[in-house]
Amino acid sequence: MCGIFAYLNHLTPRTRKEILDLLIKGLQRLEYRGYDSAGVGVDGPTSNANITLVKATGKVKQLEEKILENKEFLNFDGVHTVHVGIAHTRWATHGAPSDVNCHPQRSGENNEFVVVHNGIITNYKDIKQFLISKGMMFESETDTEIIAKLIKLIRIQNPNDGFRQLVEKTIAQLEGAFACVFKSTSFPGECVATRRGSPLLVGIKAESALESDHIPVQYSLDEDPRMVKHGASEVAGSPAPRKKTSAMFRVDADQTEEIHPSDGDSVEYFFASDASAIIEHTNRVIYLEDDDVAACKQGVLSIHRINREGDSSREITTLKMEIQQIMKGNFSSFMQKEIFEQPESVVNTMRGRINYEQETVTLGGIKTYVPEIRRCRRLLMIGCGTSYHSAIATRQLLEELTELPVMIDLASDFLDRNTPIFRDDVCFFISQSGETADTLGALRYCKSRGALIVGITNTVGSTICRESHCGVHINAGPEIGVASTKAYTSQILSLVLFALVMAEDRISLQARRSEIIQGLRQLPDLIRKVLDLDGKVLTIAKELYKKRSLLIMGRGFNFATCLEGALKVKELTYMHSEGIQSGELKHGPLALVDSTVPIIMIITRDCVFTKCMNALQQVTARDGRPILICEEGDTETMKWSEHALEIPRTVDALQGILTVIPMQLLSYHLAVLRECNVDCPRNLAKSVTVE
Repeated sequence: MCGIFAYLNHLTPRTRKEILDLLIKGLQRLEYRGYDSAGVGVDGPTSNANITLVKATGKVKQLEEKILENKEFLNFDGVHTVHVGIAHTRWATHGAPSDVNCHPQRSGENNEFVVVHNGIITNYKDIKQFLISKGMMFESETDTEIIAKLIKLIRIQNPNDGFRQLVEKTIAQLEGAFACVFKSTSFPGECVATRRGSPLLVGIKAESALESDHIPVQYSLDEDPRMVKHGASEVAGSPAPRKKTSAMFRVDADQTEEIHPSDGDSVEYFFASDASAIIEHTNRVIYLEDDDVAACKQGVLSIHRINREGDSSREITTLKMEIQQIMKGNFSSFMQKEIFEQPESVVNTMRGRINYEQETVTLGGIKTYVPEIRRCRRLLMIGCGTSYHSAIATRQLLEELTELPVMIDLASDFLDRNTPIFRDDVCFFISQSGETADTLGALRYCKSRGALIVGITNTVGSTICRESHCGVHINAGPEIGVASTKAYTSQILSLVLFALVMAEDRISLQARRSEIIQGLRQLPDLIRKVLDLDGKVLTIAKELYKKRSLLIMGRGFNFATCLEGALKVKELTYMHSEGIQSGELKHGPLALVDSTVPIIMIITRDCVFTKCMNALQQVTARDGRPILICEEGDTETMKWSEHALEIPRTVDALQGILTVIPMQLLSYHLAVLRECNVDCPRNLAKSVTVE
């Protein structure tokens, strides 16, 4: 989805060129999210009494070229000691991609208020009609423009309010999902950011060390008259932060004391929808919660709310990702890099969690909840897309090792049905980003009904991570490509580890546990062997890339691979592709089989091998020419096909991790051959934060 990046420098001299370069670089770090236009908003070339907007349809490169074309007007050599710049990549939802629909959106021709926005405002039509009745004129088709116009109207009605109060009153009228950053000529040097249902974080870079690891949350006195002015964070009985509050995080002036710059210390703030845009500048970040309003004024950051829900402070988190992890290195695309990182990413998922000698598994994030999980009625696995497929891939093993019924649901369908949830249910919510809107909605639905919530995410500090009772961080590392690869295999691994934890006290299952644990020990080396098939996969891709459709068949532990492989082909190559349960072949799909339809069949020597061979014989009997993914040395199976990709033998429960890699490679090569954008497929976004 769209990407936000904003930068505020306080007492940190920067030329306009440095500021614009920094904004462009931030947008480039967010390109993987998917977008169709980009724009920036900075102070006027000679004064912060006006705001200059530069927008361009297309890639960030076009925006950068447009800025360079106007370098004389933009006054590249001008120096700003205090400056706020905001930038955005837009993925069109309301209105086609165009310069006028691009963000930042403005309140009027004088650019008094400008805003960048991720998400969708669901009541924008009603607000737009109201604003038109007040004489407001609109120039774009976006829902975002109503935000800029609305804050201007509120400013007219409340001329004595500060910037932060105006934003609070504005967002109180909005429905839907949003993350916004505001800039205004009426409040030069100030920046206000807020979120509801869409991720936003604040990075802090200061000359002096931060004195606090938390920042207190302040609450609106207008909304809660019981509030008292006791100090930095006291809020009607709420606990104080653990450490002394830094001078950069004082309580706002309208509540206790005058704000002064902290003894002349310089400070820089970065606002972004993703940590990948911030990590090269600072690793100290604050993840905002829903309805937080973060305001920067005179170098001081404060966080406010108009309700008292949630914690009374926000932790300052230290990011662990390295900038090298989000660079392509020697690979042609992020997706290719992430496919070949899987031998390392699975090690990172298992690191510190498995003792191979004693055959024990420890998941620190759920350790104290395991007894409660063992007493539950059933397990529910909820996700979307690839995350949903990881649940399918592990359901059979979970049922075997937990001896509990395991229900699997697509998050969107789960919400549509108003599914009955009970207090003794345990609900797993699987999401790479931890911000997936449908999954988050299902989480809140289950949580409100008293179920135990377990998050399976790849992003520390994400909303699902924070709102779960407990969870497992999959530790796959930053995943930039829209099509998930290493996160999928790490999600499967995390759920396998959970199943092993649940079975550790069952004597009858110890032999099975031991077999799987030893299989996990060999897994990184086996993945490397599969990656060596890249050349063979490319040869197959060259035969398939002009085809219009592709069928992928399998069953048992490999059925999830069929679904995931078909999804990868669809989203990257725009070919029709379908994952088919081999057991359903005679119930319809067999009608599609002839000599012209490309078919891939996954057959490994497990408990459904004989049934898969029956399906293979039915396909070949009808002139089908399947490409096989089978085990090394399985000559009986390979004789049925001209093309066979041989994967190493492993435990049946781990086969899905190995069999999916050829499908990832195939979808990658097909996309390259069809000249598609591998990292940013059309119409898709990395983090789906709207329903």
